[in-house]
Amino acid sequence: MKKVFSTICALALLASMTACGNTTPGTDDNASTPDTPASQADDKSSEADKPKDGKKTTLKIYAFTEEVPGMLKKYLEMNPDFAAQYDLDVTVVNTTNGEYQPALDQALSAGGKDAPDLYCAEAAFVLKYTQGVASSYAAPYKDLGIDDVEGKIKDAKLASYAVDLGTNPSGDVVGLGYQATGGAFIYRRSIAKDVWGSDDQKTVEEAIGAGSQSWDKFFDAAEELKGKGYAILSGDGDLWHAVENSSDAGWEVDGKLHIDQKRENFLDLAKKLKDNGYFNDTQDWTEAWYTDMKGEGEKGVLGFFGPGWLINYTMAGNCGGEKPGEGTYGDWAVCTPPVGFFWGGTWLMCNKDSQNKEAVGKMIEWITLDTSDTGLQYLWANGTYDPANPTKDVVASEVVMSKSDGKVAFLGDQNMFDVFTECNKFANGKNLTPDDEKINSKWRDQVRQYTAGNKSRDAAIADFKSDVTDELGIEAE
Repeated sequence: MKKVFSTICALALLASMTACGNTTPGTDDNASTPDTPASQADDKSSEADKPKDGKKTTLKIYAFTEEVPGMLKKYLEMNPDFAAQYDLDVTVVNTTNGEYQPALDQALSAGGKDAPDLYCAEAAFVLKYTQGVASSYAAPYKDLGIDDVEGKIKDAKLASYAVDLGTNPSGDVVGLGYQATGGAFIYRRSIAKDVWGSDDQKTVEEAIGAGSQSWDKFFDAAEELKGKGYAILSGDGDLWHAVENSSDAGWEVDGKLHIDQKRENFLDLAKKLKDNGYFNDTQDWTEAWYTDMKGEGEKGVLGFFGPGWLINYTMAGNCGGEKPGEGTYGDWAVCTPPVGFFWGGTWLMCNKDSQNKEAVGKMIEWITLDTSDTGLQYLWANGTYDPANPTKDVVASEVVMSKSDGKVAFLGDQNMFDVFTECNKFANGKNLTPDDEKINSKWRDQVRQYTAGNKSRDAAIADFKSDVTDELGIEAE
């Protein structure tokens, strides 16, 4: 559903700022840098910077959740001189029914006064807007008044996969995010203690073959867990996200449909899970999946593969409690997974035809590159972004996480930043392709058909290839 917030005035923002906290934020002298907090830089604005005719410039924003718009509102709240010059006109179109991309594409192609100045893309389709058919609309960050973009990326120690995905075919950075979504294995402490005698991170890592780039020890652990009446995972989707984003190549290679061997092997891994009863056979984003997070499923589930946002915005709300001792709250910890992967993320881009590139650049820089204590990422990492929702999140900058407190009660006061910093280093951003969202859906449907015994392995692969060719026109190799 489209939701439009128009003409947001500075006074309203200063009096009452509504921030999102439940999803998965010639050169102007006021441009902010990681060394000069945006709020301090904009405080230096002079009366000459104020709109001379009393009218503000409206910045048009396109997003698929209210998370980024909330960050932009926060920026205006922290920078009253900037807010005196600019209003936000925000359009939020949910991705649930595939409505966001068509709406954004139409707005970009139509151009003119209704075209977005700033727009967002998530991992499932970001390459379309940074490297694919819609990449021509994205302005390089260097054209937004952001000085030394590459130097700031290096100084902030951003995860390389995220930079790769935000770089266009010409080698220019056109999109960056504020989260790091490298994946960890999120496990139940009580189950680890029962099976291996300890809930220590190193004990669990040894048991599941952390960093081995193999699933052999993981399935050995699954057999051990089965002997104690536990499942190692909730559903095959929990394994798929790790397999998909640890593959060597993506779905499209040289314009042809390509099935990476690691992705093809998922057929066998998923069948092994089902045939041996190593999981509860749920599907992600269903009630049964959430029930396993509460520890109330058919069998107790050891863990889930995922990034920090899965903990904060999915597991925490579905664990059956709000403090240690309630549900599974506090009975979780994170460790390094068998393979490196990432899952999700949001990238921010500026329309090359925007007449307000420098203003957009200030907001984007504050969200994606500012490592100061007043930058979005520091506030986000330390739970001070929204006092009403003091959630700590894994952010894009390793520098920010290194000076932040990553201890969270949900994880038994473990410092999750220590683990996720390492996980982010092993994520690979070179195995995504522009049509992943649709192709993944078709692949996972065929895998389920195979594991359920409804068709053979060869038939599942053949039908997958046929479906992709029929809908997307991509021929198989």
